[in-house]
Amino acid sequence: MPNYNPQKHHRRSIRLQGYDYSQEGLYFITICCQDRAHLFGKVVSGEMILNSYGEIAQKEWRNTSAIRDNVLLHEFVVMPNHFHSIIEIKFQKGNNEIGKFQSPSQTVGAIIRGYKIATIKKIKDYILNIGEKSSGRTSEKINSTGELQFAPIAPTEKIKELDFKIWQRNYYEHIIRSEQAYERISDYIRNNPKRWNDDKFY
Repeated sequence: MPNYNPQKHHRRSIRLQGYDYSQEGLYFITICCQDRAHLFGKVVSGEMILNSYGEIAQKEWRNTSAIRDNVLLHEFVVMPNHFHSIIEIKFQKGNNEIGKFQSPSQTVGAIIRGYKIATIKKIKDYILNIGEKSSGRTSEKINSTGELQFAPIAPTEKIKELDFKIWQRNYYEHIIRSEQAYERISDYIRNNPKRWNDDKFY
C-alpha cells in the first residue's frame, strides 16, 4: 500500500453531506480542466471558439441525455479551461420499494464521471487517429492561445503523449432550488464567454 499522504488522502468533500444526488432536481455543474489549462479553444470578441478537443467535450455532453433517459440537459457552455451546465434528473432510477436501494451509477457524480471518461477516451482516440494518418510522426497539441498545432514526435513517444490530464479530480455543484436561481444561473452560463476576462476560472 502506498504511503499515506495527507494532501492526497484527506481531501475535503464539497458535496452536501447526506443529500441524495440521484433524486429529481436541477443541478448547476462546473468542471475544470487539470491546472485550468486552456484545452478547449479560446474566446474571441465575447464568443467561444471551440477547437477539436472542445468540440469533443461538447458532443460528449450532448450525448449524456441520449444514454441516460432520466437526464435532461439545460443551458451549458464549454469554455477554454472549464465547463458549466445545468443538468436535470427527471426521475430516480435503480431504487426498489422495499429497501429503497440507491444505485450509485445514477447519481450526479456518476454522470460527471461517465462524461469525463468518455471525453478522455474520445480525445485520446482522436490523437491516435491523427498519429496514424501521419504515419505516427505527429501529435496534436494545444498552444498558449488555445489553438491546435502539430508537433513532430517519434512513434515510441505516442503513448506518452496520451498520458496528459484533461479534467481535475473533483467538480463544483450547486442544487438549484428556485425559479429565480435557475434564471440567474442560466443567464450566467449564456453570458460566460462575454464575461470571460472577469471569470474566476480564467
